[in-house]
Amino acid sequence: MAANIITSIQALTIAAQEMRAAGKTIGLVPTMGALHEGHLSLIRRARAENDVVFVSIFVNPVQFNNQEDLVKYPRTLDNDVRLIGDNADYIFAPSVEEVFPAPPAEQFDFGSVANVMEGAARPGHFNGVGVIVGRLFHWVNPHNSYFGEKDYQQIAVIRELVRQCQFTTHIIPCPIVREPNGLAMSSRNRRLTPEEFETAAQIHQILVKSTEIKGDVPEIKAFVESEIAKVPAFTLDYFEMADDTTLQTVHSFSEAKGVMGFITVYIGAVRLIDNIRYR
Repeated sequence: MAANIITSIQALTIAAQEMRAAGKTIGLVPTMGALHEGHLSLIRRARAENDVVFVSIFVNPVQFNNQEDLVKYPRTLDNDVRLIGDNADYIFAPSVEEVFPAPPAEQFDFGSVANVMEGAARPGHFNGVGVIVGRLFHWVNPHNSYFGEKDYQQIAVIRELVRQCQFTTHIIPCPIVREPNGLAMSSRNRRLTPEEFETAAQIHQILVKSTEIKGDVPEIKAFVESEIAKVPAFTLDYFEMADDTTLQTVHSFSEAKGVMGFITVYIGAVRLIDNIRYR
């Protein structure tokens, strides 16, 4: 049975309240649409772990600090609904006017997890994420919410949102899903030319090779930066090695129990992110 498509906040909250009153567990998968296998893996997991699944499809204008990126972001609602099929019970696909009848007033301070990497590169981005995710949590009140680890820093920010706002939802991170060539699946990938798509696979290949480097953080950083620089199509925004919990930069493996590498690369006008665990 296909999912019910909801476009109003009132209908969304009524449906969620009715499901809770009936004792059903609710899973929420927030998305911006242009769905791919990465999104679908989240939705299928939500289906397996909850009685009722809500999927939101909303290109959130307040998390874009680049207006050109907002304009070019793919919008494919009909295809998204087809891909979801019966893996969700409700699809919330509102207009911008429905979600933001007035400019949002929420201002968050997510602290140190939001000030580095994507937070530094994209001012206002995480506040915009907090605005829409906070509203979805308020409207749906889900038991479980699912997010992909490609946006690892975003998950840390959302955990802080949950802590600050005292939401009761359980945040469930899900592994990165990759294209056959290793490129992390992203809605932005469809903006790549076929040649760029194949070239972009080298981002993950370089990260994987970097895990084999015998040395400490400076040697790995130097390797990744030099290998990215060898690819003419790439422009490195940043490569950071950071504590996997605090997301603060580390200069040696001795500084943190868990260390991740986070990379952002432009290929043409398309901005791609990825990450890898070192320990």
